[in-house]
Amino acid sequence: MKITEALIAKFIRLARGESLPASSLKGDFIEQMLSDGILVTSAKGSRKNIRAQYEQSLRDYLATHLDIRNLEAYHAILNKENASKAEQVKATGNSKTRQQRSFCGFLINSYDPIPATLAGREIEILPEDGTFMFIYDFKTFSIPDNVAVVGVENAENFRYIREQRWLFESCIPKGVKLLFVSRYPQSGDLLEWLLAIPNQYIHFGDLDLAGVHIYLSEYYKHLGDRASFLIPEDYEARIAMGSRERYDDQYGKFHKMEIQDSRLIPLVACINKLHKGYDQEGFIMG
Repeated sequence: MKITEALIAKFIRLARGESLPASSLKGDFIEQMLSDGILVTSAKGSRKNIRAQYEQSLRDYLATHLDIRNLEAYHAILNKENASKAEQVKATGNSKTRQQRSFCGFLINSYDPIPATLAGREIEILPEDGTFMFIYDFKTFSIPDNVAVVGVENAENFRYIREQRWLFESCIPKGVKLLFVSRYPQSGDLLEWLLAIPNQYIHFGDLDLAGVHIYLSEYYKHLGDRASFLIPEDYEARIAMGSRERYDDQYGKFHKMEIQDSRLIPLVACINKLHKGYDQEGFIMG
């Protein structure tokens, strides 16, 4: 039986001595409670009602059969959007009463020191090479407005940002500091943070139809012209060295996509002309 907030609310009313329409309580578990004498029915004309035979017996029955030790506390947990696992254990004895992600947030990286604020404290972002920072409390995380956020599609490129510094310096105006964020692990947290800050977003992905689609559907759709796609000056030469198989695999799904960001039209035209796509890992080698 699925335990919902609405069902627990009904049990609370029954445990407080109220009667409920029989039509509002259905299912095998309710039938079992009626059979066991925990709940009883009464009729008023053609309408049937259900009530608890004894209020404490109902509470004891739910504690025994569903491990719900405190109906009111259980209901409060189901109604709390961000109930921690610790709170769930204290209230119900079960850390999985309410499904919740243990790890919220996203990975960040940088090759220059970036000042930032987290939970009201000033911090500096400059992970050692080979390490990243994970921002869990992202709703209190902020960076200076003049720092551009670079979203990196693939893990290897995110790992080796220092080996790609030449690329970013050739495509992004001199003096702009960059904070790199990883698209993985995927969740809505990164986009939620991007929507809450004014910074420019630059998407760094594969030069293929799927990469364009990721940018348009996941970022440009929500950020508008505050977002842009990183297109190197030698994009045509790189696509010419790319994969025909990758293009063929993606063509059926993406060839009819609408290019809402007109800045990508030359790139998509080149991909379709050459019938190839270029993986961004190729930029790691320079």
